[in-house]
This record gives sequence, C-alpha cells and structure tokens, in this order.
Amino acid sequence: MAAHPEALVPTTGLNVLHLFLKPAGVVDLDALRGAISAFEAEGGQVVAASILGHKADACLMILDKDVWALRRLQSAVEESGLGVVDSFVSLTEVSEYSKSMPSEVLSNRLYPTLPPEGLRSFCFYPMTKRRGEKHNWYSLDFDARKSLMMGHGKSGREFSGRILQVITGSTGLDDWEWGVTLFGAHPDDLKDVVYTMRFDEASTLFAEFGPFYTGAVGSLDEVFGSLAR
Repeated sequence: MAAHPEALVPTTGLNVLHLFLKPAGVVDLDALRGAISAFEAEGGQVVAASILGHKADACLMILDKDVWALRRLQSAVEESGLGVVDSFVSLTEVSEYSKSMPSEVLSNRLYPTLPPEGLRSFCFYPMTKRRGEKHNWYSLDFDARKSLMMGHGKSGREFSGRILQVITGSTGLDDWEWGVTLFGAHPDDLKDVVYTMRFDEASTLFAEFGPFYTGAVGSLDEVFGSLAR
C-alpha cells in the first residue's frame, strides 16, 4: 500500500468538498459505506443528501482538515461506481465582518458539527459579489460593506430554528467566491429564507448566484440504496 502524503491543512478551519454524483455504473454500496466509515473514524465528517432534478442524484458534503483525506475519499467514491457530475471546493471561515462575535459562535463556524439534528431539507448554491460598472462590491469601503452585511445577517436570524446556514469561502479555490449550504426544517423554509434575503441591499445590488442543488439529508442507505440496484 502506498504511503499517505504529509497532511496539508489550513491554518484555521476545515477543508470542504461538495461532490454531486450520479451512478457511473454498478454502485457498490458496501464499498462506499466502508470508505466513509474509515474517513469518519479518522475525524472527518460526511453529509449525504438525495438531490432532486436532473443535475445530480446525490451529494456528499465532506469536511476534514487534510486536503489529502478529501482526495482519497473522492477517489474511493468514484471507485464505488459513482460519477462526479459537479463539485465545489471551499473552506470554513469566519467573515471579516463577524470577528467580534462570541468565541463559541466563531468556533462553530470554523468547526461545525453536521448535519444539524432535525433539519433534513438541503440546498446548496455558490455565489459571488458583483463587480459591475455600476455596482461593485469591492469598490465599497469596509464600513459600508460591514453595514450591508449586518443587515443581511439580521434577515437571516429571523429564520433561527428553521434554517442553519453554512457559508464556506472559495475565493482562489473554485470558480465562485462562496458556497452556501442550507439545512432546513421544511422545504419551504429554504425557499422563504432565500427569497427574504434577496431583498437585502447586499444581495439585491451586489450578489450573483450559481446553480441550486436541492434535496433531503439522509443516511447512506436512504440516499444511495436505490442507486445501487
């Protein structure tokens, strides 16, 4: 067996990999279970979600300190008979506008425990701040950006208990600047929070959104059982 490379870790937070999957042949569910169990035994986290629509059949949201651990699990997932039809690479982060928040809140953002209990509705989308000639987020000074984001966060807090939002940073890592993963109590909670927050000036004038992936969090058997038949 080849020796594992030396771990490659961020200075703070966790590496995050979203894999969007469809069967690429016969799916070996036992091999998939074994690979994920071994990954979790070493401290990694995996969230499995069944995805609705044509873009993918399933998603694995994978979190770990080590880039190589994510790469090994991605290879094992593909070897189990699943094809990656889309992906997103990012890091957990604390926003520059939130660093004054309580240490427990900041720690939960850098090192979340997922999936949250009771929030089984799932949605993921990437986003970027606009750099248009008229509306350019990066031309605003820090205080203006912070004020806009504080208002944005206030709208999000109205959904406390109904939604957990996990925002991960992808600037320099993927084609978009952030990934947004939402866990909701009900499917309409996902719709309501995105609709409500789009009226905030931070989104209305400055946000660009990528494709949405929506479904339900479940066990490996629930998510992949029908795909393995």
